[in-house]
Amino acid sequence: MNGKELLEKLGKLRQTTCIKDVKPLTDALFPGAHCPLMGSAMAVRGIENSMIVVIGTDECSYYTKHMTLHSEEFGGIFGRCVSVVLDSRDVTFGSKKKIEEAMKELMEEYKPEAVFLTTTCVVEIIGDDMDMIADSLTEKYNVPFLAVHTEHFKCENHMPGLERTITACLSIMEPQEKENTVNVLGQRMGSFRTTELCRILKENNVEIGLQLPSGCSVEDIKTAPKAKLNVVVHPIALPLAKKMKAKFKIPYVFFNKFTRPENIYKAYEELFECLNIPVTEEIKQLYEKAKRISDEAKKQLNGITYIYGNTPFDSMEFNQFMVEEGMKPLVIQLSEYEGERDKNEIAAILEKADPYVAKSANIAPLQYIYDVLKPNLYLGHEFAARLRKKGIEIVHSDKASGLLGFEVTFFITEELLRASKEARELRKAMGEN
Repeated sequence: MNGKELLEKLGKLRQTTCIKDVKPLTDALFPGAHCPLMGSAMAVRGIENSMIVVIGTDECSYYTKHMTLHSEEFGGIFGRCVSVVLDSRDVTFGSKKKIEEAMKELMEEYKPEAVFLTTTCVVEIIGDDMDMIADSLTEKYNVPFLAVHTEHFKCENHMPGLERTITACLSIMEPQEKENTVNVLGQRMGSFRTTELCRILKENNVEIGLQLPSGCSVEDIKTAPKAKLNVVVHPIALPLAKKMKAKFKIPYVFFNKFTRPENIYKAYEELFECLNIPVTEEIKQLYEKAKRISDEAKKQLNGITYIYGNTPFDSMEFNQFMVEEGMKPLVIQLSEYEGERDKNEIAAILEKADPYVAKSANIAPLQYIYDVLKPNLYLGHEFAARLRKKGIEIVHSDKASGLLGFEVTFFITEELLRASKEARELRKAMGEN
C-alpha cells in the first residue's frame, strides 16, 4: 500500500459535515467494529437476575455466548446468556412460535426477574414484531420481557446496543416516593464507587441509587424513580434520562468523562445546583490544581504530533483539550460524528489545526500512514512494540475508564507527558529530530 495515496482518500475535519464524510482507509476494517449485539450483552452483564436471549442465526448466538463465557457475571456456559437459533423455516414463516416455546422452557428452568429479547439482523430484515412478542410474554408470565433491536446494518458499532438496552429498562420502573439519592446512568467500565465524583457526592451526604449498567439488580431498576436526580456519565444514557424526566419528572445532569478542567467544573456546578448544595471549597481547589497542571504541561506538550484512534474519552472534547495544550492532531479516527452537538469543540480544534478524519478500526493500513506523517504519539489500541520501531510512543488511556472528575485531567496529563518524553527519546535514539 502507498501511504500518500491512502491519505488522499481521506477528507479533512473542516470538510466534514456528517459521518458519511468520514472515509475508511480501506474497504476492509481490521479489527472490524463490534456489532450492537455485543453492546446489549455488555449492558445485561451488569444487571443481576436478568437474562439476555439472542434471537438470530447460529453465528450471532455463538459470537455472544463465546463473549459471555469469559465473564463471571454471566455465570459460564449455563449462565444468563441463552439463544433462540432461527432456521430457514423461521425466516420464511416467522419466529414467534419458536420464541414462545423457548421462553416457556427458559421460565421453567431459570426463573429470571427480567428477560431482554435481543434481536439480530435477520430478525429485523424479516420484520418479526419483537415488541409485540415481548408485550405478550410480559403479560403471560408477569415478568418484564424487553425487546432490544440490535441490527448492525443501521449503525457503525456496538454503542447503540448499550443505549437501547438501558433505555428499554424504562418499562421496568415504577413510581416511587422521592428520596435523597441520585442515579448514575451510563457507567460502562470500572466501578463508580471508586471515582472522585462518587467520593464527593458521599462527602456531601448524597446517597447513590441505581447504577445502570455498571452494577444493579432488577429491583434497583424498578425503584430507580425514587431518586431526585439522574447523573448521566456517558451519552448512551441520555435517551433514558430524557424519558425518565418526561415520565417521572426526574431532572438530569450530563457529567461526561471530560478532560478539560472548565468542563468538569461546569458539570460540578450544575450538579450541585440541582442538589441545592453550594459548590465546595475542595472542588474549587481541584479546579485550580487541574488548570495549573494543564498550563505547566503545555511547555512539554507543545508541538507534539499525534494520531487519535480510540480512548474512553469524548473524542472531540479530548482533542480540543490536546490542541489547547499545544499538540497537533494529524489524523482523528471516528466511529461517529455529531457535528451539531460538538460544534464548539470542532471550532476550537479548527482554530489550531485541520487534521485528516478517518473511520476507526483501521490499524492495518495505518502502518503506511505512519511512514508518511511520522507522528510522535498514537492514542488508542495498537501494538506498542510495532509503533516504537517507527519512533512512535503509545498513550495508554484505558485506566481512565474508571475515572470521573478532575482525576481524569490529572491522569491523562501525566500520561501525555510520559508518552511525549518517551517519543522524544525514541526519535533521538533513531537519529531524528
